[in-house]
Amino acid sequence: MDLASSGIVVPRCCDAGQSWRQSGNPDDAIVANDGNAFGNITAMPIAIFDLDGTITHHDTLFPLVLRQLSRRPWQMWRLAAVLPAVIRFCFDHDRALLKQSLLRATLRGISRAELESTSRDFVRDTLARRCFADALTAVRRHRDRGHFMVLMSASVDFYVPEFGRQLGFDHVICTGVAWNGDRLDGTLTTANRRGEEKARCLRELVAARGDTETFAYGNSASDLPHLEIARHGLLVNGSASARRAAQALGVATAEWH
Repeated sequence: MDLASSGIVVPRCCDAGQSWRQSGNPDDAIVANDGNAFGNITAMPIAIFDLDGTITHHDTLFPLVLRQLSRRPWQMWRLAAVLPAVIRFCFDHDRALLKQSLLRATLRGISRAELESTSRDFVRDTLARRCFADALTAVRRHRDRGHFMVLMSASVDFYVPEFGRQLGFDHVICTGVAWNGDRLDGTLTTANRRGEEKARCLRELVAARGDTETFAYGNSASDLPHLEIARHGLLVNGSASARRAAQALGVATAEWH
């Protein structure tokens, strides 16, 4: 069985010396595979998708924060409290601390029920209007093939699981945040799921499941550590520098629309 008949198929453009074929079906997504047949895969393959910039057009955390604050416009002043953290980030480049500062300054004290309601509406609207069609097609094709679907994101766990639920993922790995009872605290409870931390999570997942046939999708240089160790890694819509780095590592690249 070749890729065209497998239904998992092909890129409209790619690099890094991968072997690809065009199926001629306009509904086909650019899917990570080096041209090998699927018929001889015995274990359940794992398909790992990044969220921000890979499935969605842009970052999702800050737009969700703005949506939540807009429910009570007088709370927009909370954004001013993030400014010291932004200035500090210019020097220490600590994304985890910046994320924690944003959450504690803007959403601390909001109830779980209210955030769940905001998240459901935000995810539904984002999937309808602000996602790459190729990404959604790739998700559907992997899911239809019965692959174990994993959404792995540096964004936080009061809304990323809702993306997983609405998209039909089996498992979600994301950055944890603390609660005080039923109210958000905003302190991070896990490592920021980014860069080498994503690679560690992927290794842990593969070891726990015993599966080695792994497909992984990301969009930035920080995704390259886990794309490199996946059997079929694909950098989508990467910057010029990220594409160069991917090429040096032998990771395929493509454009999703």
